[in-house]
Amino acid sequence: MTDSRSETIAIAGAGIAGLLLAGALIRQGRQVKIFEERPGYGETGAGISLWPNALAALDYLGLGDDVRGLGTAISAGGLRAPDGSFLRSVSPDDFANALGEPLRTVHRVRLIELLAKRVPDDVVQFDVAVTGYRAGRDGVSVELSDGTAFAAAALVGADGYRSAVLRRMQPQTTERYAGYTAWRGLSEMSTDGREAHETLGDRAEFGFIPLVDGRTYWFATLAAPAGGAPGADGDLTWLRRAFVNWHDPITDVLATTSPTDVMRHDIVDRSMPRRLAEGRVVLIGDAAHAMRPHLGQGGCQSVEDACVLARCVEDCIDLPVAFAVYSKTRHRRVRRIVAESAMAGRLLNVPPPLGALVHRGVALTPQRPFLAHLAGVAGADAFRRQLR
Repeated sequence: MTDSRSETIAIAGAGIAGLLLAGALIRQGRQVKIFEERPGYGETGAGISLWPNALAALDYLGLGDDVRGLGTAISAGGLRAPDGSFLRSVSPDDFANALGEPLRTVHRVRLIELLAKRVPDDVVQFDVAVTGYRAGRDGVSVELSDGTAFAAAALVGADGYRSAVLRRMQPQTTERYAGYTAWRGLSEMSTDGREAHETLGDRAEFGFIPLVDGRTYWFATLAAPAGGAPGADGDLTWLRRAFVNWHDPITDVLATTSPTDVMRHDIVDRSMPRRLAEGRVVLIGDAAHAMRPHLGQGGCQSVEDACVLARCVEDCIDLPVAFAVYSKTRHRRVRRIVAESAMAGRLLNVPPPLGALVHRGVALTPQRPFLAHLAGVAGADAFRRQLR
C-alpha cells in the first residue's frame, strides 16, 4: 500500500507564510502537513503593514478583500523630525497613483486567524518543530523534535529567522548584530485613523500607525548593545525616557502601552542564501530572506513568496522544477530588498552631526523619483510583474 504521507508537502512553521501557502496548496487539491513548534497560534503580536505589493498577492490568492476588511487604509502621513516638522509628506492621491492603492495596517493576530480558517485543524500539528531533514530523489524524510520522522514529497521551510531548514540546507549561513534594536508595541490610545507617521532622530526612529480597532501600532529602533534592557518593563521604561522630548503624540502612545504589549528584537544581518531551493526543499518568508524592518517589507515579501510558490507548484507537475522556478523568480527581488533595508538601517544609524545631513537629503529628494523607487519595492505592479 502506498503511504499517503509520501504525497504530502510538509511545511515547517505556521506563521503568515506557512499558513498562506498551505491554504493555497489545499485549494489546488494538494495534501499538506504543517509542523509548528508553538502550542498554538497564540494571541500575541503587534500590527503589520501590508503594502500594495502584498495586497496584490493576496488578491491573486482570493484573500485580498477579506484582508482589507481587517485593516485600516492609510492614506496620509510622512517622515518627521523629533520636533514634529515634516521632512517629507505624500498626498493620498500621489501615493495611490504611484503604488496602486493605500497600504493597510492589520493586527497580526487577526490576520493569522483569517489565514488559519483556510487550513483544516488536522493539517497543523502543534508542539512539534522540524529539526532537520534527509532529502532523496523521490522524497524528503522530515526530522521532528519528538524524535520521529515524517515521509513527505517535499519540505517547505517557513520556520522563521532561525530556520532549522535553512541551517540544514546552507550551514555556512552567517549572521552579525547590526548595533541597534527594534521594538514593536500596541497602545490603547487612538490616533488619527488614516495617517501614519515615522520620525527620524539621532540613531533612533519612532513610527505609529492606527489600527481598525481604535488602538495604535507603534515601532521604534535605538542604538543599543545586544540584549538591551532586561525584560519588557525595563524596555518600556527605557523607551519612554529615550523619546520623552519627541513630538506629540509619541510620549502619549508609549504612556498608554502595557509592558505585556511590547516585543523586542535585536536587529541582525544574516547572509542571503545563495538559492531559495535545493531539490525537494524550498525556503519562504524569514527563513529565506530575513531583513531589517525599515522598508516595512518583511511580512509583505513573505506574502509574495507564498503566492509565487503556489503559482509555480500549480504550473509545474514536478516539484523540484517548480521550486527551481520559484527560486529563480524570487531571488533577485528579495536580495535587492534585503540590501536596501540594510542600507536604510545604516543611514538611519549614521551618528551626529552627519545623521542630520542624511535626514536633510531625505527631505530634498524630489517627489517623483522618490515615489517611483518606492513603487519598485512596494507597488502592486512590482508584485504582478513576477507572474507574467
